[in-house]
Amino acid sequence: MNQVTLLRETLRPHLGWHGARLNFLATFLIALVRVKTVNFSELASGFSGSAHPDSHFKRLQRFFRHYAFDVAELVQAGMTLMRIPEPWVLSIDRTEWQFGDCIFNILMLGVVHQGVAFPLVWCLLDKRGNSNTHERIDLFNQFLARFEGHQIACLTADREFLGQGWFEYLLTEPLTPFRIRIRQNHTLSDGHQRLSVRTLFQDLQVGQHKVLRHQRSLWGQWVYIAALRLDDGELLVVATQSAPKSAIADYAKRWGIETLFGIFKTRGFCLESTHLTDPERLSKLLALLSLALCWVFLTGEWLHRLKPLTLKKHGRRAKSLFRYGFDYLRNIVLNLERKMDEFLNVLQFLSCT
Repeated sequence: MNQVTLLRETLRPHLGWHGARLNFLATFLIALVRVKTVNFSELASGFSGSAHPDSHFKRLQRFFRHYAFDVAELVQAGMTLMRIPEPWVLSIDRTEWQFGDCIFNILMLGVVHQGVAFPLVWCLLDKRGNSNTHERIDLFNQFLARFEGHQIACLTADREFLGQGWFEYLLTEPLTPFRIRIRQNHTLSDGHQRLSVRTLFQDLQVGQHKVLRHQRSLWGQWVYIAALRLDDGELLVVATQSAPKSAIADYAKRWGIETLFGIFKTRGFCLESTHLTDPERLSKLLALLSLALCWVFLTGEWLHRLKPLTLKKHGRRAKSLFRYGFDYLRNIVLNLERKMDEFLNVLQFLSCT
């Protein structure tokens, strides 16, 4: 069997797709690793077989235009493969870019694992700029419906994700633990006096952190507040309904979704090079990239166990687990005639066993 057939049969137990669609998915994943971009012209050149690249290009167009599938099924397949330990640390954020007159604005919720957020649910906003409370609640309700029963350690979010309605939603049963950064100009009340965040933490020096002893009222909700003075002098202030002493460290895991956006875009799959503008088609592409991410990352974790990455002076790895796995997989698929044994080995990360 050739590499596409082998990959197709490995994927079959995860998805209720018929053979031709699984064959496309396998071909897409291999081509993506080869060419490192979702640009259809480049992807078509990475498709195997004797057909002309123009034929492969049309095949890509037909798949995203005509084939309907449940993106949640692909996401669930990825989560089954990843086996991310619970309770989950969640991160919600938004990424935006422009192609011509088209604005791409994606609101996404992911689960953080080893410094990377793995996509769980997302929506494409038909506007520029920040999400609103309704859009966030709708997205989180989708997560709760699809992943009912999973334990949540906390939800992390940056300063975009604020507001009375949003906090009320998170603090309503079933309560969602959160670590959300707030702004320095927000006003907090202890029931007697109201002071700005900036005033409450004005004594903090660079590198110092502080947790207010008692809860404070923010938009009528009682929360704990922790703060850290960053190297540039700015305050990082986090609101949480519990565990205030670990709030800053917990919030730091939010960066995993920024890493994810980097992987999807310039540091990995070059999502910004897509010419897809239809929200449904772009959502399909995101689902395929999510599965590709799982394959690459699991490969990187396996390599790191075999040959641990060295640490630089600042304490971080010489390269990320994603890059470790991506470079290894790419070397294999570019040299399949000589590296079929290695290809068979990396297929195990997409296996149910």
